[in-house]
Amino acid sequence: MSRLLDQPEGGLTYAGAGVSIEAGDEAVERIKSVVASTARPGVLGTIGGFGGLFSLDVAQYRSPVLVASADGVGTKLEVARQVGRYDSVGIDLVAMLVDDLACVGAEPLFLLDYVAVGVLDPARLEELVGGIAEGCRRANTALLGGETAEHGGVMKPDDLDVAGFAVGVVEQGTQLGPHRLRSGDALVGFASPGLRSNGYTLARRVLIERDADLDAAAYPGSSRTLGEELLIPSVIYAPSITALRAVLGDELHAVAHVTGGGIVGNVARILSAHLDAVIDMESFETPEIFFEIQRRGQVHAEEMVRVFNCGLGMVVAVGAPSAPLALETARLSGIEASIVGHVQEGSGEVVLR
Repeated sequence: MSRLLDQPEGGLTYAGAGVSIEAGDEAVERIKSVVASTARPGVLGTIGGFGGLFSLDVAQYRSPVLVASADGVGTKLEVARQVGRYDSVGIDLVAMLVDDLACVGAEPLFLLDYVAVGVLDPARLEELVGGIAEGCRRANTALLGGETAEHGGVMKPDDLDVAGFAVGVVEQGTQLGPHRLRSGDALVGFASPGLRSNGYTLARRVLIERDADLDAAAYPGSSRTLGEELLIPSVIYAPSITALRAVLGDELHAVAHVTGGGIVGNVARILSAHLDAVIDMESFETPEIFFEIQRRGQVHAEEMVRVFNCGLGMVVAVGAPSAPLALETARLSGIEASIVGHVQEGSGEVVLR
């Protein structure tokens, strides 16, 4: 090190500036085993390298198309911080990523995460990554790697943000989407027991910023606290879509993942310019927490369906004769499902009744 200046001991260090190399090393050791638990065919090597390796079995496809998605958890992380629990938001991250891939008909293969913190707490990171790993196991998706960045002096010590990037594969020509939709298709709704990971800026304004008791009942008669209700992890639907593809084949036409933008904004994404989706709002159960948001915030029904899923995590379009089989297949895969509407000639609108 003769080219560096010879300075006396006791000067400024990286840790003194706000980044602990030792905490980073400890965090990596803590998460190695949970990351390894997500391995699936195709994964090469272990974490710690400069890049994650995945070998795609191209013999399974005539013309494979890779599909990528990026997302985060949003301000649900603030609820997690206030409650002091981070495992469920890791599952949310996986759900937001792999369920987007499923809308194209892609099988999720692997994902990477990016975690930014003010001060690195290895135990907190282990809890968060443990949740991501649990989500990956549910989705049969490998956690291939990631990055943890300690932003000392920029983020507050307790601040945390997480994002992810997922890759899946689909056979060219078999993609799901508006081009497959037909007038007369049945719309099958997959139930969502909670808010998933969307609309939390409004939910927090109504439920927390006006009444910050996260330990109180979520609503009159609830067996869960408000904090528990708001941290219900997102259902991961991707394996159910894979099962539907296997059973229904070409009769599975399109899938809408109901995230930011609510029922209206997301179902509209699977429509062509000459088709409408008609959804019967009485055909599925809306969890009570949505009505509590309405009551306490005086939120109009039109605003609710523009922001929240209101009980529908996914809307799946299938050929009408296949609807009963779609319901059975979804239920066998552990998803509550019901016929919630149909597709008809129109002008690209979502019609709620």
